[in-house]
Amino acid sequence: MSEAGIGQSYGGQSMTAPLRRVLLHPPGESFLTADPRVWNYTGPPDPERARAEHAHLVEILRAEGVEVHIHGGENGPSADSVFVFDPILMTDRGFVTLRMGKAPRRGEEIGLSARLESLGIPRIGAVGGVGTVEGGDLLWLDRDTLAAGRGFRTNSEGIAQLGSILADGGVRIRTYDLPVHRGARACLHLLSLISFVTSETALVFEPLMPVALWLELRDRGIRTVSVPPEEFETLGTNVLCLRPGRCLALGDNPRTRRLLEAEGVEVLTYPGREISLKAEGGPTCLTLPLLRKE
Repeated sequence: MSEAGIGQSYGGQSMTAPLRRVLLHPPGESFLTADPRVWNYTGPPDPERARAEHAHLVEILRAEGVEVHIHGGENGPSADSVFVFDPILMTDRGFVTLRMGKAPRRGEEIGLSARLESLGIPRIGAVGGVGTVEGGDLLWLDRDTLAAGRGFRTNSEGIAQLGSILADGGVRIRTYDLPVHRGARACLHLLSLISFVTSETALVFEPLMPVALWLELRDRGIRTVSVPPEEFETLGTNVLCLRPGRCLALGDNPRTRRLLEAEGVEVLTYPGREISLKAEGGPTCLTLPLLRKE
């Protein structure tokens, strides 16, 4: 499987290749008026601060030379529509429409799919029926290997359907079971536990890592940096790789930042108390990479 081709405006089966194009969804009315009890948020978002935080995130990405596209569709009543990473998987051949395991989020993929098609990105398949897959449970280990976390949001049927769609492009899926942790209402994705910051270095929360995935990283020679337990609660593990050795993280995790910097990783930060900490979604969740390419 080759990387996104020269001149291609989408693709990149990687977590760390330089981020070239991305799509974001600013917090709309459904997020700003969300009932924390329904959406499992820690509190109601402050509208003014939430908008400012998201605008600052967009400014950082543009300052890094990333081409930013904005999805303005409200996506119905889903407060979580701000987290555009979850309903879509981007591949070198086009995108796959996923089906949310969190039932109130179903329907987000409709508007997102239409937006991607308007940008000239083809759809190569969709997960349907009783299958569920959320993007937060998907991690590219290399261009031909996709790790999938099986848990409350992503099930075996969804992984099987996704595997069939990706097989035509030579991609295989490896499945890793996620822990119960705080139960079905809480958001525990595979990417809650691991983020690559270079192709040889991963930031992890070791106590909850699937053993098989931990061993896979070891066998691949990937160095792990473990997030302190108190900063796991503030999404310390969720960072967005902008290019190898440079990443974007929440500003509330100074110990994690120092650990990464000790590894030679440059860390940019953004304030995300409203759009991230209250709603269980870090910079990876808030961004949908459209193109990663060297």
